[in-house]
Amino acid sequence: MSMLVSDEIIKASGLSEQELLLEIVMMLFQKDKISLGKASELLGIHRMQFQKLLADRGLCVHYDVTEFQEDLKTLQEVGS
Repeated sequence: MSMLVSDEIIKASGLSEQELLLEIVMMLFQKDKISLGKASELLGIHRMQFQKLLADRGLCVHYDVTEFQEDLKTLQEVGS
């Protein structure tokens, strides 16, 4: 599904299309609607770049026990 944002909304926001996309992605990430990886993918940037954007805004990366366990499992598989 694609979403079309009217020029009127973009103009009213005072943001460029890319800035508005960033704001939408940030909001979805903050509300736990999308992951860090998905947010980075949607913006077309590396995960570390997205983490820096979060840090610049004083926002925390959501990283719970389940994600930590998944990362450990991945590291163990790669190390094997």
